[in-house]
Amino acid sequence: MPFDVRRFDIYRKVPKDLTQPTYTGAFISILCCVFILFLFLSELTGFIATEIVNELYVDDPDKDSGGKIDVSLNISLPNLHCDLVGLDIQDEMGRHEVGHIDNSMKIPLNHGAGCRFEGEFTINKVPGNFHVSTHSATAQPQNPDMTHTIHKLAFGEKLQVQKVQGAFNALGGANKLSSNPLASYDYILKIVPTVYEDLSGKQRFSYQYTVANKEYVAYSHTGRIIPAIWFRYDLSPITVKYTERRQPFYRFITTICAIVGGTFTVAGIIDSCIFTASEAWKKIQIGKMS
Repeated sequence: MPFDVRRFDIYRKVPKDLTQPTYTGAFISILCCVFILFLFLSELTGFIATEIVNELYVDDPDKDSGGKIDVSLNISLPNLHCDLVGLDIQDEMGRHEVGHIDNSMKIPLNHGAGCRFEGEFTINKVPGNFHVSTHSATAQPQNPDMTHTIHKLAFGEKLQVQKVQGAFNALGGANKLSSNPLASYDYILKIVPTVYEDLSGKQRFSYQYTVANKEYVAYSHTGRIIPAIWFRYDLSPITVKYTERRQPFYRFITTICAIVGGTFTVAGIIDSCIFTASEAWKKIQIGKMS
């Protein structure tokens, strides 16, 4: 007797003339197909889209930066002349720079009565400060007015990722125009290293920061009021990493198979129950008639 491989068929076919189509079965089948299509499109959308996973660890992520951090500052002082505005930088490594002018510009405001300072510079990865003041001016004004609006203060590379909502420009929009004109302002910053890794594995390094602030009147040793806008910073040892990921293809296929198989199985059970109940009801009705 020749070997018949068909005996291994676990999907035995029922002759078509032994099956019975019903309206209920047709209705359930249509609903079943619509439901499967809906779930398939939902899973396909999730498979195509990327997700952002974040984690925390202790390390310096950008070891190739040479211990430097890029800073971008944009601030307006509407009541202080540009000749009086200067940027000073100092830190615990001994850096003390008065009147920093590299990669910076001053734009007159209010017909020359005010000034908008825009600058890009680097700071060392140690605690320190940079401040906008009149310290570098050749002649100190009698009543310097340090009321201001901060348009931008950002550290590191700019990240333009919609799904990452971080405090990369936490002071953007800070307005002190209605404050005491002779007051000094302290912004205490805690800088948090941030890494973003895309699907290709390319990493971009930036920095978020938290901020606290206070306002006070400061006097020099001669008794004069010399206000300034201080940005005192320290670095957090914790690094935030955002990783872009996409669902694996095998998981997508597994989910689709589970959707199709599960939906048809449940639909088959429901249809069988309805058909059995219908047949039983018909037999009861026939018994009453007889």
